[in-house]
Amino acid sequence: MAGKCVHKGCGKTFDNPEEDCVYHPGPPVFHEGQKGWKCCKPRVLTFEEFLSIPPCTTGKHSTVDDTPAPEPSKAEAPPAPAEEKKSERQPISASPAIATAAPPAKPVAEEPESDDPDAEIPANATCRRKSCGKTYTGSRDEEKCVHHPGQPVFHEGSKGWSCCKRRVLEFDEFLKIPGCTEKTKHLFVGKAKAPGEEKVDSVRNDFYQTPTSVNASLYLKKIDKERAKVDFTSNSVVVDLPTTDNKRFQDTYNLFASIDPEQSTFRVLGTKLELNLAKADGTSWPVLRSDDKWTGERIQIGNAGRA
Repeated sequence: MAGKCVHKGCGKTFDNPEEDCVYHPGPPVFHEGQKGWKCCKPRVLTFEEFLSIPPCTTGKHSTVDDTPAPEPSKAEAPPAPAEEKKSERQPISASPAIATAAPPAKPVAEEPESDDPDAEIPANATCRRKSCGKTYTGSRDEEKCVHHPGQPVFHEGSKGWSCCKRRVLEFDEFLKIPGCTEKTKHLFVGKAKAPGEEKVDSVRNDFYQTPTSVNASLYLKKIDKERAKVDFTSNSVVVDLPTTDNKRFQDTYNLFASIDPEQSTFRVLGTKLELNLAKADGTSWPVLRSDDKWTGERIQIGNAGRA
């Protein structure tokens, strides 16, 4: 009797229960922006890369999920900086400052609208749109692709998609959230890529703040330190970030409030760009960019000082 394997990373429909199954026996692990599986070592930054991590264990198919429960997720926001010396603290309100947590700056750019007409579709190719998962059967008649055009949003334990409102707690439930957008054709191979530098349309970001600064992280691997450019103005940050693997991210971040460009700094790390934005007037920022939406979730953004 045919069944569908529920092992993570497999998901095949099988007739022979003795057939080899290649899967992840451990639960997913999400920590400080990194994503992976507890049963193997690869750690990546994007959700697409996470789904592409090859399974690490060979066993037998199963219709009973025996994967251990994921460990409780930890807050994505970096810890607050070490406490300043008492003499250097500036008097602020006795109540802790709070802000509304924002989702990533923009949805990740959707895949091309359609397959290249001349592209050959491999047998058993899977639709590349998120949460579709349909397999190419040799015919493109009567297709319907139901998918998520946005990006995954993981915040303080809740999981969902930026393109729709539903939020869940468990990773398995997140994978089952039905797509919210429909297209008439699947995307099996996409458009052929032109040679040369690959454009990165958007990157994930997060931030925390103190009474005097906003500390933001833009997550992009392999940034070329020698060629990276960051320009600060009083109301924006312009970034030009080429990478050592022939990619490039360029964008202008119009900020929620004014900063002091002369006192603002940045540094390039292995997996991200860190920005230290000096506030011009001590305003509490509920979001990083002026066009970010407020989600209604409340987060702590620093310790109250002593007057």
